[in-house]
Amino acid sequence: MNEIDLAFTPALELAQLIRRREVSPLELVEIYLERIKRLNPQLGSYFTVMAELAIADAKAKTEILTTTSELPPFFGVPISIKDLNAVEGVPCTYGNPVLLNNIPNYNDGIVERIKQAGFTILGKTATSEIGSLPYSEPIGFPPARNPWNLEYTPGGSSGGAAAAVAAGLCAIAQGSDGGGSIRGPAACCGLVGIKPSRGRVSKAPVGDRLAGIATNGPIARTVADAAALLDAISGYVTGDPYWLPDPEPSFLSATQQKPNALQIAFATSIPPLGEADANCQQGVLQTVQLLEQLGHKVEAKCPDFSGLVEPFQIVWQAGVAASGIPVEILQPMNRWLLARTGSVAEYLQAVSQMQVVARQIVAFFDTVDVLVLPVYLHSPIRVGEWASLSLEETFQNIIHWVAPCPPTNATGQPAIALPVDFDSNGLPISVQLIGKPAAEATLISLAAQIEAAKPWIQHRPAFAT
Repeated sequence: MNEIDLAFTPALELAQLIRRREVSPLELVEIYLERIKRLNPQLGSYFTVMAELAIADAKAKTEILTTTSELPPFFGVPISIKDLNAVEGVPCTYGNPVLLNNIPNYNDGIVERIKQAGFTILGKTATSEIGSLPYSEPIGFPPARNPWNLEYTPGGSSGGAAAAVAAGLCAIAQGSDGGGSIRGPAACCGLVGIKPSRGRVSKAPVGDRLAGIATNGPIARTVADAAALLDAISGYVTGDPYWLPDPEPSFLSATQQKPNALQIAFATSIPPLGEADANCQQGVLQTVQLLEQLGHKVEAKCPDFSGLVEPFQIVWQAGVAASGIPVEILQPMNRWLLARTGSVAEYLQAVSQMQVVARQIVAFFDTVDVLVLPVYLHSPIRVGEWASLSLEETFQNIIHWVAPCPPTNATGQPAIALPVDFDSNGLPISVQLIGKPAAEATLISLAAQIEAAKPWIQHRPAFAT
């Protein structure tokens, strides 16, 4: 297998190659670091490359291979961490260059689990400042670009993570999602992205700041890779405010389970925010046609999301104040959002209102197993496309673009973004599968069925090959 093929090999297959001693952890790390050095200046997917640490870790793991066969599931597989999460001894900028000297002395809980699973961390990936925007272009860093077409965004806020996986600059990535920040980038870059259920993945050692709307999750090339990484990062940590029991059997095993005939709803519009563009509609309609052919029962209907728009905005923009970053170093959009933030009473009232609407949305799933929606309401924007607009105009554009994503952040339900086609600009078209609370296994099983019927893994961006 040549180096390009290795760079695009799914993470689970890389783990097997390492176990069979067909490739070493050090060889893989060196392949990815060479690709990062060569391609990242154009792609902007990494803020910080941990080359020395990654090589040292890979050398140690390569040595371990000679002495034991008792290995964790992803032993020696290279991964990236989003630059909103703490890795001990490595800068954590939160997308603000003023914080390049912010060096955590601890690992986030999810980073600990990733290390325990055997991964080698290559670096910290690009994000919008404090993860508040659906594109990854913070001032002071090169903009993250889409490897399928460098003129376009890879999305945000996990844009660097998705760009890195899609371009073969890591095998798999960790992202986070507070309003579509895993699903959007996965969709823009033709990847599988899972937003887990609330309580599935711990936010240890920090607390929850935004009423449970945000969670960490996987971005991967295949459903199986994403499921296996979700297995690795899931689980309760003492003191978590929300928790779910560990999956039994594993999420990875769900990829091998053919789903029963499911009751599936779909929609191509998000009232009151509008209709999806032709590309995004095409993705949904093609997918539901395939689902009918696979034996599922399909019906056009959707929950009423209209009451969610205002309270979710209030909760979401409160994240700027919750970040604790001084106003004088915030970038313009976040400074503007901070100025709009209301009182504590208004925030708590919005949380309560959001939870009331969330109950109504979840009740829709009493008679529906899965809801198919677009991920975003239109195709990816160009890098810098909204730079000439006022902050208020940009904010309204964002609300419209990402409209299909925030409802599951409010309800805490699981959702998966899945690639299904390409548009005329050579950019992926994706759909979003939304499941019942805590029903990731059903979504993963269905996503694997779609993936098997319409394989995607053979597609690679020309830029990266």
